[in-house]
Amino acid sequence: MEHQFNGKQYEKASVHQKEWGTKLIAELDLRGYERVLDLGCGDGVLTAEIAKLVPEGEVVGTDASAGMIGAARSRERENLRFFLMDINDLCFCEEFDVVFSNATLHWVKNHRRLYHNVSRLLRPGGRIRFNFAGDGNCSSFLKVIGEAMLKDRFIGHFVTFDWPWYMPSVDEYSALLDSCGFSHGLVWGENADRYFEDEEAMVRWIDQPSLVPFLAVVPQQDKDAFREFVVGRMIEVTKQDDGRCFETFRRINVYGTK
Repeated sequence: MEHQFNGKQYEKASVHQKEWGTKLIAELDLRGYERVLDLGCGDGVLTAEIAKLVPEGEVVGTDASAGMIGAARSRERENLRFFLMDINDLCFCEEFDVVFSNATLHWVKNHRRLYHNVSRLLRPGGRIRFNFAGDGNCSSFLKVIGEAMLKDRFIGHFVTFDWPWYMPSVDEYSALLDSCGFSHGLVWGENADRYFEDEEAMVRWIDQPSLVPFLAVVPQQDKDAFREFVVGRMIEVTKQDDGRCFETFRRINVYGTK
């Protein structure tokens, strides 16, 4: 099932994602003429920043969420385009010098298939630079969502639920990348734990994107109660004495060349 996010709400809730992405973009060392693919471009804010760095090149952003692409398309310009497209259905062949992805690939379950597709997208000598959630990410949210799913009122809704994320360890992912044919492949972890400035900021992040795949399977009559339980428990678990809310963010970083 594709998860349908609200792009406008995500813009207001994705401060940390954009912070990580800005750091990644600075590391790309673009020369100004490259063709770049942004996998899981979200609302397109970071994709537009990449486009500014390649005035003689081109940037393509793809996302499987219509809400995200709807928000992103307002940023299109001569060298920047956005497409509603699942990562597993990409139809490009040896067209890109760089494939970039920030805070997205933990939503993709089959990374062996991902790398098969990415290899096909890249020109010879092309580069990948990814950052996504790894083992230990969002430990408070995972604890609370587990509690919610097991409550008598809600447990029946999750009997056939498909867990939405793949969050590997560094060792597990290093072994996977080594088997996928990329030269100079590097995988490293990052502790990116963050404080949300207040309860409202935490709630915005819970709503977009964290709760989306769970609320999708909860019937309308139970959605408000499910959300209220998760939000209330998250505030209890994460709120600090200074009013900020703390959550763990552990990242997998990937670099490689074709």
